[in-house]
Formats: sequence, C-alpha cells, structure tokens
Amino acid sequence: MTLSRDDQKPPARTPDGTVIRIPESHWDDLAGRDPDLLCAVARAQPLSPGVIGLPFLHRTLVVDVENRTVTCPDETLWREADRSLVELLALVYLLRVQPRGRTGEMIGVAQLRDARFFQGPHLLDTGKLVRRYGNDAAGFAAAARRLGGRPLDMADAAFELRPFPRIPLYYLLWEGDEEFAPRLSILFDRSIERHFAADAIWGTVNLVSRLLV
Repeated sequence: MTLSRDDQKPPARTPDGTVIRIPESHWDDLAGRDPDLLCAVARAQPLSPGVIGLPFLHRTLVVDVENRTVTCPDETLWREADRSLVELLALVYLLRVQPRGRTGEMIGVAQLRDARFFQGPHLLDTGKLVRRYGNDAAGFAAAARRLGGRPLDMADAAFELRPFPRIPLYYLLWEGDEEFAPRLSILFDRSIERHFAADAIWGTVNLVSRLLV
C-alpha cells in the first residue's frame, strides 16, 4: 500500500497523519489484469466490462477500472468511513489478493511476521471500542451485525467481520466487572499476510474499528 507524506490541502490522512494518495500505477496495474481471473481470485463480481463489484463488509463497492473510480451505492458508508482509505484498500486488495484461502488459524498481532510494525503510532487502537462497548456487549453485537458480522461463540461477544472477501477480522469483547477491566482483542486468520502488507492490515483494522464505533 502506498502512503506518502504530503502537505496538499485538503489531504485525506491516516490516524498517524500520513497522507493517503492513490498512485495512478495502481489503476494501470489493475487495467492490465484479466478481469475474469481477478474476480475469481478476489471473490468479486464482474458487473460490466471494466467494472467490478467488490464486497466490503455489508455493502458492495463498485470499482470502475476504465474511469478510475471506486463508489458505493450506499452513501451512508461514505459518510461514516474514510472514503480515500476505502478506495486505496480496495485497490490494494484487488492487486495483492492470492487464490489461497484462509487457514482457520486465528493469530494475534504479535504473531504476524511484521509484528514490529504495530508499535508506536501504528498500535492497533482498541481504546475507543473499549470505552464505547466495554460494558455494553449487546451494543457491540448490534454494531457488528450492522456491518454484516458473523457471531462467534467466544468471549462475552465476538464477531467475524469481512472487510474484503479473503480478509476476515475477529473482534472479541470481554465486558468489565468489579474485578476486571473490559478488554477487546482483534485477531486475524494467519493467511492475512498473503494478501496484505503490514500497513494495509493496520489501515483495514483502523477503518473497521472506526465503523464499529
């Protein structure tokens, strides 16, 4: 994923202040791919020549390769999400996705190959989720279901969310009580690093977490 420092106004930025820029080369590379093969690997849908329907959580993004646009029929998503980040992650997913499926092995951030990336400004921020849902597992469940989450029999409330078809994220919430503080963990399928580099993983988690809040 390409994130660059810039002072353009008004810039779209990641949580650490990095400007989000979509390189034209991403579109060039996408235009050179076989659309049928790409859709099969990415588990997307060819909508028309040069147009791809890419599932994103509970909605479908429309990736128009010829006109170089990413849109969503549901404008509510664009109001709630960082549109530039969604666009960039969609392109990165389509360009990097591999045909091999998930392993079924859940891992934490410390078990990722590039675990050292997730330090300092790149820590996975679970604080807002804990403050919002630490004593409201039912509210967390409602928010996860609104994004198309699939409930899991884990923790006090747990859901699998699919920002992209081959990228499952697992959110596990334990409510607080008199003895223990609330906590939330975010887990991955071990296959995630086949498809995404560390910065794309970080951007995806931040985006989904923000939508949950």
